[in-house]
Amino acid sequence: MGLVFANGTSIRFRLFNDGFAYRIETKKKGEIQVDNELITLNFPEGTGVWFPEEKSFISHYEALYPFMELGSIEQDRMCQVPVLFTTGDGVRIGLSETDLYDYPGLFLKKANGNTMNGVFPPKPAKIVENVPWGDRSEKIEEVEAYIAKTEGTRNFPWRTFIITDHDADLLESNLNFLLARESDGQDFSWVKPGMVAWDWYNANNVFHVDFKAGINNDTYKYYIDFASKYGVDYVILDEGWSETTVDIKTCKEDIDVEELVKYGAERKVGIILWVLWKPLDKDMENIMKKYAEWGVKGIKVDFMQRADQDMVNYYERTVATAAKYKLMVDFHGAYKPAGLRRAYPNLLTYEGVKGNENNKWTDIINPEHTLILPFTRMLAGPMDFTPGSMRNSHLKNYKISFERPMSLGTRTHQVAMYVVYESPLQMMCESPTIYYQERETAAFIASIPVTWDETRVLDAKVGEYILIARRNGNEWYIGAMTNSEKRNLEVDLGFLPEGKYIMQAYSDGVNADRNAEDYKLEKLVIESGQKLKIELAEGGGWCSSLRKE
Repeated sequence: MGLVFANGTSIRFRLFNDGFAYRIETKKKGEIQVDNELITLNFPEGTGVWFPEEKSFISHYEALYPFMELGSIEQDRMCQVPVLFTTGDGVRIGLSETDLYDYPGLFLKKANGNTMNGVFPPKPAKIVENVPWGDRSEKIEEVEAYIAKTEGTRNFPWRTFIITDHDADLLESNLNFLLARESDGQDFSWVKPGMVAWDWYNANNVFHVDFKAGINNDTYKYYIDFASKYGVDYVILDEGWSETTVDIKTCKEDIDVEELVKYGAERKVGIILWVLWKPLDKDMENIMKKYAEWGVKGIKVDFMQRADQDMVNYYERTVATAAKYKLMVDFHGAYKPAGLRRAYPNLLTYEGVKGNENNKWTDIINPEHTLILPFTRMLAGPMDFTPGSMRNSHLKNYKISFERPMSLGTRTHQVAMYVVYESPLQMMCESPTIYYQERETAAFIASIPVTWDETRVLDAKVGEYILIARRNGNEWYIGAMTNSEKRNLEVDLGFLPEGKYIMQAYSDGVNADRNAEDYKLEKLVIESGQKLKIELAEGGGWCSSLRKE
């Protein structure tokens, strides 16, 4: 259904059980200039919002989501999308966008009263390096008086609204994915999602070894050996592997990527390389061709920090070129997922989230934040939060350390993230040495799939708790997380097909309220339809796998 105007422009609407969407469509000859797109959203009195504020269009899109009364927010304050609103009577409205191509990303700016207006980054006219971080930071000195120049006959992005009075429905909605355009038929059978051993969070801090730990082949072979032992699919070489961050076709002295690729292949472990977006853009075709010749499986592209039309086009150009050379892509320093991954399934995940890496310098990644993310940022799609910390603490014992970071909340809170948080490239952020010391936990995490065939949200409340079941093939996995309040939940197993199941249950230990690393792993025989009582410590969690007996 839609509205058609005399000038050839139309507005198309799509209605779903869980919400609706609209977009503008035009039929004009040649190229058109879009000065602006007017979006005005009027909410009722008493509306609240989990407000992911942005100070500028230049951003890593790593926001906190403080809850605010919409009417009390000062005029002209801006936020990114997705964003979650709630009316006074409890109706949730999750707003985002999808099918974003050749057009800037959407932001919202506070107007008078309970009104929000859409705003868009203008097209850059002059960009200069932002010293001293010129390899990754930019300053836009001049902008055009318009937001896009584009084809006159085209469909513009969908503006999506997930609407429900049950928080669980927010997590089960696929609205943003379903409205995105599909692949053009290109073969993506080579794409393999998987678990990744990640180096940067733990600062390559391996120990009890007879070599000097750091960015060198000995250290990465240690990572590969760990990955091979636990069935982890990939090892990432983050910043520092290349000669410089600008010369990303030459390895630094102590790194030989081709040797690591060969070493990994013998152990069924693939290699992923981190790159800055600007150096990649300067010679994209040749760089990706070389990576493919080396045998690399994917790239982590970082520090884009923009969502104007030129940058949106960069995202597509990157994944299209990567697909040509059978490379998977993880975008960091990136805006939220906006439909591109359906057309290019080699695009597996995005950051665009204030995730675990912030533990290295702050204490703000707390259980309240981690319980808001599934209902806000994750509405748009996968998020590379990078869970898996084994150095777990409650706030009273928390210490900030860049090279040996801790996480807030219990060990089980971190483990449950592998079921709760969606990311087809799911990182294991801790040092392999520490995982070796925590073999039971490492094996449990590594056994959790990274893609899902079915999702059932059993219970949920924004910012407070979540209880979610996901199916991969014939096996089910259940994850539960709570905020800083201890909590008892009931797991109703009525969703399981009839029969008996072997359950491996990973839960908060009896002393997890004192020592956040305390956990219990047990094996149980349960039946479909059974109801389990589970106890979650403050900042705690619960996680289980189930397979038919």
